Amino acid sequence: MSFFLTSRFFYLFTALITGFIVSFFLPWLLGPLQLLLGVAGLLTLLDALLLYAPAGGVSPVFGRRALGEKLSNGDDNDVQLFLENRYRFAIQAEVIDEIPHQFQRRDVLFEATIRPGQTQVIKYQLRPTKRGEYEFGALNVYAASPLGLVRRRFRFGREGQVVPVYPSFLQMRQYELLAIHNRLTEVGVKRIRRVGQSMEFEQLRPYAGGDDPRTINWQASARRATGGGADTLVVNHFQDERAQQVYCLLDKGRVMRMPFAGLSLLDYAINATLVLSNIALLKHDKAGLITFSNKPGATVPAERRPGHLRALLEVLYRQKTQYLETDYELLYATVRARIKQRSLLILFTNFETLPGMERQLPYLRALSKAHLLLVVFFENTELRTYLDAPAETTADVYNQTIAEKFQQDKRQIVLELQRYGIQALLTPPQLLTANTINKYLEFKARGLI
Repeated sequence: MSFFLTSRFFYLFTALITGFIVSFFLPWLLGPLQLLLGVAGLLTLLDALLLYAPAGGVSPVFGRRALGEKLSNGDDNDVQLFLENRYRFAIQAEVIDEIPHQFQRRDVLFEATIRPGQTQVIKYQLRPTKRGEYEFGALNVYAASPLGLVRRRFRFGREGQVVPVYPSFLQMRQYELLAIHNRLTEVGVKRIRRVGQSMEFEQLRPYAGGDDPRTINWQASARRATGGGADTLVVNHFQDERAQQVYCLLDKGRVMRMPFAGLSLLDYAINATLVLSNIALLKHDKAGLITFSNKPGATVPAERRPGHLRALLEVLYRQKTQYLETDYELLYATVRARIKQRSLLILFTNFETLPGMERQLPYLRALSKAHLLLVVFFENTELRTYLDAPAETTADVYNQTIAEKFQQDKRQIVLELQRYGIQALLTPPQLLTANTINKYLEFKARGLI
């Protein structure tokens, strides 16, 4: 059905009905009201004829939804609605876009006035919080003439539009562009002074202000001065040692199902893995991936070849959390069998209590003997909000004491891991990507990998 009556129609006829009721007491109103009723009926008919008049075999209104081939998880994705008015008069358009049910939104409704022959663009954003396929419904456009008594509905894209939601490639592109232009500090990545020896000689270049005097090549400078060169001082230019292996280890157990701002901890880890892998490739390192839970997961060997990042993205897209406890013995066996070269292992997991970490400590220590292991787990920001609130009752004091015990356990886990030479990072979920990249760059600057 495409024919609808507007609110203006009902207001008009409600007023006429009220007038006819009043005419029982004031008979002289009956004649004018009957005339008005006839005029209203004719206007309604005229309005319908204007909207439904033949338009030469084409739709008098055209609508189209435009969005990317895939959506980025956890990010605001742009959606555009293109509306074209082919009537000879301006229309009042009410637009309802049938978005996927996963968004749980009922406010995707827009109003627009479109002049004849004009195309109008409506823009809005959608933020998915789960990976998978999202199906869009029809784009509904309700058009009304200047009379505004009748509305005609047009539907576009009735067959639906299925769009996959991938790990946050928008965040990956943002970090990539900033890394290329040396502007990572804008997203919280620190500048780290190089203190290690993980450098390879690349070339000689003229000394510039701010260069480390220790990199001056005195022999080459003396030869240039003897030859009458204008710039007498030259320095050794170094580049990062390349082709190191960086593996992200993703825990898919039940501890990673905890939500934060709509996303699960696993999705935060997946987004950070994608960004970190891209940064590692830009730094000429090799990026790899191992996922695990109570059973073996996906494994992507560390490589640096065309299309490797795309392969990582496809594997990350398919990962799901499990409901059982993670088997760290299985992780140790997988790493020992698959990774033969000393590598940087970045383990994304979550420990809530110190005894929970201590049960897995033997396997973590075994991993750290052959590789550089960084254990990344999450700070419970909900507890921090609760602790910062004033305690007004005895129950509040008791609950805050328990919350502080959980917070202290998290800090104690970091100290316990560091005691055994294992690198540890406790981070809020929203800062996971920047903090993990900081650690990776710190390790490279210190020559640990």
